[in-house]
Amino acid sequence: MMLYRTTGLHRLSSQRIAKEKFEKPEDAVRWMGALQAQDYGQAVWAIGLRTRSGTLADIEQAIGDGRILRTWPMRGTIHFVPPEDAKWMLKLCASRVLDADRRRMAQLDLSVEVIVRCQDLFYDALSGGRRLTRAEMMTLMENAGIRTHQQRGYHILWYCAQSGVICLGPMQSKQQTFVLLDEWAPDSRDLPREEALAELARRYFFGHGPATVQDFAWWSGMTVSDARMGLEMAKPDLMSETVEGKEYWMKDALPSPTSEGKSSVYLLPGFDEYLLGYKDRRAVLAAEHAQKIIPGNSGMFLPMIVVGGQVVGIWKRSLKKKRVDVTLRPFTPLNHLEDQAVEAAQSYADFVGLPLSSEVIGADE
Repeated sequence: MMLYRTTGLHRLSSQRIAKEKFEKPEDAVRWMGALQAQDYGQAVWAIGLRTRSGTLADIEQAIGDGRILRTWPMRGTIHFVPPEDAKWMLKLCASRVLDADRRRMAQLDLSVEVIVRCQDLFYDALSGGRRLTRAEMMTLMENAGIRTHQQRGYHILWYCAQSGVICLGPMQSKQQTFVLLDEWAPDSRDLPREEALAELARRYFFGHGPATVQDFAWWSGMTVSDARMGLEMAKPDLMSETVEGKEYWMKDALPSPTSEGKSSVYLLPGFDEYLLGYKDRRAVLAAEHAQKIIPGNSGMFLPMIVVGGQVVGIWKRSLKKKRVDVTLRPFTPLNHLEDQAVEAAQSYADFVGLPLSSEVIGADE
């Protein structure tokens, strides 16, 4: 049972939250394979946590330079990915999502012909390095006689991203922009299916282990059969341990959990891979606290306080013009770890480049 009891500590190390961190934002993203990124403000902190001295400005520079790409590679949700991997990830994982989209297409009165028209429209409007905000993309479609009401326009954008035509570009005055994937991933690799399966499995278990094949299947959005195929080909680079009949896979020679991981306080963003990257989350999140992190099972994951590999509370940040306020709400008192919790809040303030004006620590009610 040793592995299961220390799963969280191992994952803090493998995810590079409590281990030697990366120098560059793009290296952290590449190691993880993909980082959940539907909430931009949370996702950039997920990268910052895994870099040695990265700031928000550093990460946004990497995005602006095209060293990190934001698109919909798996499960129909937004992730940060390395640009050279975007196309083969989309080809491997997004095709299954699109195959399952026929019913929604019919509900929105969308046809293949409409999608092709939009793809051509987007190519013409975005070619040459141009960027358009979501509102401008909607206007573009409306002016071409393509209705965008009742989520129709958003679904078209989503579909065109899933099919590899567009992706998200740098933020523009807090607004999402869209760009052409071909222009922002000019050196994207084209991997044969089996090689792509093996590469994705390798990335996942390196950056997320210990994890099961069911975890990998959930994270990637693939069938368990395809996940097993990828794992089988990646096995020479992995080690495993069986606990209560479940086989956990991880990078070869995974070090013992660090003392840092056992005693430090970490403020993780909402939707972080540390929790969201697994189908089975019980090893790091006690059942009695699950609703506090995912209220009403709504799909919204709140920012987490992690101690000793366990999720022990939630936190909230409020960005002001000249300061950032951080409120910590542990499930039980942090006691002797309160000073470390304040240091973790200060690390976030340093990341966004604002003074930390307040931190409130109190047991969850």
